[in-house]
Amino acid sequence: MTILTGIAKKIVNNRLLEEDQVIKIFNESSHKGQSFVRTLVNDKILDAEVLAEIASHEFGIPYFDLTSFNSDYLPSLRIKSESIENGLALPLFQRGNKLYVAISDPTNLQVIDDIKFQTGTYPEPVVVADDLLIRISSDAATHGELSTLDDIDDEALESLELTTDSELMEEESDDGGSDDAPIVRFVNKMLLDAIDTGVSDIHFEPYERFYRVRFRLDGVLREHSKPPVTLGTRLATRLKVLAQLDIAERRLPQDGRFKMRLTKQRFIDFRVSSCPTLYGEKIVLRILDPNSAQMGIDKLGFESFQKEIFLRNIRKAQGMVLTTGPTGSGKTVTLYTALNLLNTPETNISTAEDPVEINVPGINQVNVNIKAGLEFSTALRAFLRQDPDVIMVGEVRDIETAEIAIKASQTGHMVLSTLHTNTAIDTLSRLVSMGIPAYNVASSVSLIIAQRLVRILCTKCKRKVDVPKPALLEIGFEEEEIDSGELKIFEPIGCMYCQDGYKGRVGIYETMEISKKLGEMIMDGAHVMDLAKQSRKEGNWNLRDSGLNKIREGLTSIDEITRVTRD
Repeated sequence: MTILTGIAKKIVNNRLLEEDQVIKIFNESSHKGQSFVRTLVNDKILDAEVLAEIASHEFGIPYFDLTSFNSDYLPSLRIKSESIENGLALPLFQRGNKLYVAISDPTNLQVIDDIKFQTGTYPEPVVVADDLLIRISSDAATHGELSTLDDIDDEALESLELTTDSELMEEESDDGGSDDAPIVRFVNKMLLDAIDTGVSDIHFEPYERFYRVRFRLDGVLREHSKPPVTLGTRLATRLKVLAQLDIAERRLPQDGRFKMRLTKQRFIDFRVSSCPTLYGEKIVLRILDPNSAQMGIDKLGFESFQKEIFLRNIRKAQGMVLTTGPTGSGKTVTLYTALNLLNTPETNISTAEDPVEINVPGINQVNVNIKAGLEFSTALRAFLRQDPDVIMVGEVRDIETAEIAIKASQTGHMVLSTLHTNTAIDTLSRLVSMGIPAYNVASSVSLIIAQRLVRILCTKCKRKVDVPKPALLEIGFEEEEIDSGELKIFEPIGCMYCQDGYKGRVGIYETMEISKKLGEMIMDGAHVMDLAKQSRKEGNWNLRDSGLNKIREGLTSIDEITRVTRD
């Protein structure tokens, strides 16, 4: 006797078909080795969309409409699966290590386990109409989207064009042999996956009993894959070869870089850092996409009045503009945005960086090389002898560099640079503590920008949430604004288009323009708290103020702003 469960039972309960008829179809599909849902659709017994909605409700799996889905955007996964080839499942979208998979029959758990094993991801099923699943799968196979491992190994992963700063490297040396081919393919796949998902950093990490690769996406690290621990040394060697590092030196940290050519016009730079750990070398790759410097000022996240302050100060004939914040807070993109705005045939721009992260035509860029004796201070001295209009220093690290930069800003040059401090006010005290006289700080610094990057809520799944008044007051909202009823707060949910409810990042800023009053207070040796009060009095926002406005605009959540501005 056949006991009906799941979709079959729901069909009977909804009186779509009689129980005897459902049992007969169920047994026939089992005999044919065909999906029960597929049999109902192929024999035109029930509509595919009706079955998808029943399955979604019965199993608690989200329903996804494939009607307007474009197969061009399918993830280029290199996996073999009979279920995929037969149109029983189809990977639709990958975000970090989460892979959304379209299925029409949720009782087929084998395909989910199969995809999880082959991709190293965490499949998240969504229910779709069976006829559309077959059509999209067929289109993808026709256009080569569902290529097999064997196909992609020889034609794509090994043929990626990887270059160093000097010239094109050969993919394999004569003594490399076929033994290194799997390592080459794995590394190339990690690079492609990272670029496809918008990752900023890749971490290759060896441990005693396992090895893992993590991606930093939107500022958050997430595990991507776990290759065998025995491959750790070979992976490190491959990455060091690409970056032209000494593969025999495993006791000291090393730095290098290489490029990947995606198209004839587009290159992606990778900055490589190796560091010896207890169980091998940890390798971290920073992905440097030149397109990020071309994003434009309107996409940075400045409020309108902050944008006006920024533009006014970078266009001055002389002075110093400093950006500050922790590593990964977007300081470099802000500076490059300023340089792109100033980059005209009439302007001589020179930069000293360690290393040059983004190549910009029309700007004279110098790579600092400490071993060769080319330090920031050395480059700055050279710039001042070459008739500069704008100078960018990657970072003010020491008193010598700071003194030369300030001297340049006082003698008819615009100087842009960064410091590692938490707030704009902290930057002033940091310069003084480095040994710069207060009167030089007051007369040379025009603008200090403290910044952070916050994750943006996914527009497709964010949800309005009611937050208790005490919690809103605690984070910084005014009582009048809360009582007005106009404040709308959203929270992240998570869907196939985002990562945990967030997609992309935007900046929040503290733009402190050094006014005449602030300058006088700096020269008088005023305490940082008094300087902060004066800055607030002049209408400057701190980072929390900027973050609260992003919450008001529905761009991010309270949790995200609290996480980023809790210091």
